[in-house]
Amino acid sequence: MTGPISEPALDYRWSAFPQDPARADGWAHHGVAVTTDGRVVTFAPSGDEVVIFDAEGNRLDSWSTGLTEGHCISLSRDADGDHVWIADPGSKMITDSPGHYHGFTPGDHGRVAKFDLSGRLVLELPRPDHPAYDEGRFAPTSVVADATGDGGAGEVWVGDGYGASLVHAYGPDGDYRRTLPNEFKCPHGLIIDRRRDEPELYVADRENQRLQVFGLDGEFRRMSGEGLLRRPSAFAISGAYLIIAELEARVAVLDLDDQLVGYIGADDEAVSRAGWPNAISPDGLTVRPDVQPGRFNSPHGVAVTADGKIVVAEWLIGGRVNRLER
Repeated sequence: MTGPISEPALDYRWSAFPQDPARADGWAHHGVAVTTDGRVVTFAPSGDEVVIFDAEGNRLDSWSTGLTEGHCISLSRDADGDHVWIADPGSKMITDSPGHYHGFTPGDHGRVAKFDLSGRLVLELPRPDHPAYDEGRFAPTSVVADATGDGGAGEVWVGDGYGASLVHAYGPDGDYRRTLPNEFKCPHGLIIDRRRDEPELYVADRENQRLQVFGLDGEFRRMSGEGLLRRPSAFAISGAYLIIAELEARVAVLDLDDQLVGYIGADDEAVSRAGWPNAISPDGLTVRPDVQPGRFNSPHGVAVTADGKIVVAEWLIGGRVNRLER
């Protein structure tokens, strides 16, 4: 991405990755990541599978995880190669009959796990040793590693967006270290931002509709995005820009000063439609909405390829993963 974005100047190609018909009724609620060699990693709309595509949307591989949901997927570039981190809140929407969905929570807590790109489980983080979980539920929505391949120390950050609304830090070996003292209302997305001389941790404080920014020592730096964002959910970096998936039907772009550059694909009417992020059929069933090319419905995860293409995963029945390019 080489210049500012404004809606009139957009000329993006949108393409939906092919759907597995056997999974088409799954209510997707997933993240997306891009590997060093350009493969796109996401999660099947139903089931427990990671699915890997090439840059053109051709399915390359898939493997079972044993998780309930691939809510957030992030990549860490480690000394021994790329790895995939997955935050699983431990619940998902499932259907017993067409058009009827209900929440499914198979265990007491969610999970955070690290896999290699062949699907081998490398590490699973323990539930944080924090009093919030003496009775409350750990339901992580985001995870990001300060990867050694990016010059980091290997520390791992986890956002418990659907549980206690806390952000936790772990050591490289998976040992719980500390919890940020700040108050959040659904810390849904995390990213380590290396655009400046000193890296920072950005937290999508979703239900407060703002961002909170910290040093990697956990010290609070600033708030940003207030009045600009609609339920920010996930981040990606493209050059000097911070790309933000906003659940309420658009993608926002901020500059190095956290100032708005522009919005992409906004559908200001989407959230007001009956059944959003899905639709209600004439006979009262919950069904996939009529999603439109060039307009978002419910961005939930975002990643950027090395050559600047933006990849967005959306929250809806059947899922939709779009690739945008200049």
